[in-house]
Amino acid sequence: MISPSNRALAVELIQEANQSGARLAKACEELHISVRTYERWVAKGNVKVDQRSHAIRPVPKNKLSEEEREEILTVVKQEEYTDLPPTQIVPKLADKGTYIASESTFYRVLREEKMQHHRGRSQKLTRRIPESHLATAPNQVWTWDITWLGGPAKGLYYRLYLFLDLFSRKVVGWEVWETEEAKYAETLVKKAVISEKIQGAPLVLHSDNGSPMKAATFLGLLEKLGIQSSFSRPRVSNDNPYSEAMFRTLKYRPDFPHKGFSSLEEARQWAQHFVHWYNQIHLHSGLNFVTPVQCHTGEHVAILEKRKDVYEAAKVKHPERWARDTRNWTPNEQVALNPMRDEGQTKAWRKP
Repeated sequence: MISPSNRALAVELIQEANQSGARLAKACEELHISVRTYERWVAKGNVKVDQRSHAIRPVPKNKLSEEEREEILTVVKQEEYTDLPPTQIVPKLADKGTYIASESTFYRVLREEKMQHHRGRSQKLTRRIPESHLATAPNQVWTWDITWLGGPAKGLYYRLYLFLDLFSRKVVGWEVWETEEAKYAETLVKKAVISEKIQGAPLVLHSDNGSPMKAATFLGLLEKLGIQSSFSRPRVSNDNPYSEAMFRTLKYRPDFPHKGFSSLEEARQWAQHFVHWYNQIHLHSGLNFVTPVQCHTGEHVAILEKRKDVYEAAKVKHPERWARDTRNWTPNEQVALNPMRDEGQTKAWRKP
């Protein structure tokens, strides 16, 4: 059943169309009603056209005058109040014996004048987009960071410098030192480049904003080596997720000495054993369970292909045990650091 308000609207539209030259029958047909229905609605006199938009309403008694409105705008522009919200302006005015309007009225006036936010010298904050890099092979993008290892006494720490390849997750360089200094990072990056035999090849090195990472001498060395530096956003902890995930794996190893290392030599020895395990023994879940070294050298392609054949043969032998397709053993084709969310490719990029 059509409500009276909809009936009134239909009659109004038909009359408007008819007065503009349209045939009454055609106008009724457009609204899926017959001419007789339209005539019955009009004849009964129970159709009232909504005239509320044309009604003349009295001015509210509590409406601000133009002088009061201008006074509000003048007050909020004063240096004393430019950085304050109305919730603080109104009480301050009251302390001086002045009342213009309520806080909500101040807010309404500021909204209408587009002055509610960033008045005075305040600036609108813009959210920075993290630097994004895509690796389709080893030695295209490295990430690095420094983590602290407990020492022989409370408050004493050793620093583990560690460089990680984004595509293969292989640890391409590491050292343990007693302090954080750019000179140690400089030595380590040179050794890693030589060890990987990539002198002169394009490479991106991503890190956070620590002092060794942004030291002028270190950045100068990267420029000399042809390495592009990349940094996390200030005060953002998850822009370097692969290095952070590596350190979590390191500190959750069963043999990690949570009570601290007795000496620098012991810390270096333990780190050496860990890197060997991580690179050559550990089946990395982010690599479809091959080791970082296998992924780094390209051996993983044949390994994953063989696994696929084994699974296909098992399915042929006992098809009743397989409700769906066999496990996906496809190797990674690309790995992204801080992928752009609007590119539609996020699902194809594996997480650390």
